[in-house]
Amino acid sequence: MLRPVHFEVHVADVDRAREFYSTVFGWRFQQWEQNRYWLIFTGAGPGIDGGLLPRKGPEPSDETPVAAFVTTMEVDDIEGMLSTVESAGGRVEMPKTALTGMGWVAYCRDTEGNIFGMFQADDMAS
Repeated sequence: MLRPVHFEVHVADVDRAREFYSTVFGWRFQQWEQNRYWLIFTGAGPGIDGGLLPRKGPEPSDETPVAAFVTTMEVDDIEGMLSTVESAGGRVEMPKTALTGMGWVAYCRDTEGNIFGMFQADDMAS
């Protein structure tokens, strides 16, 4: 059974979102290298940390039933899992992509149109 290990918040305005989540939840943010990606530290104890990044695509409207965080599961074999997603009726939206020195990430869409991520640790990824 796979458990979530990371979440991402896709936003229109990074500074506004950082201010909101810092004020509401006390989260800390740290920009990751030269990327337009901020690591989110949610605090000590049980739970997971995440990331904040500019949204790619249209902003949700008041008509969007649910706009949510993208949750990522850690997997041992990302290529095998991408195949499993497609066999189960899902779609690969972003193929396996290197996060240099960390591992591989991919994004998929389930049969209901929801996006989720998968991550395979690999410090040799480039």
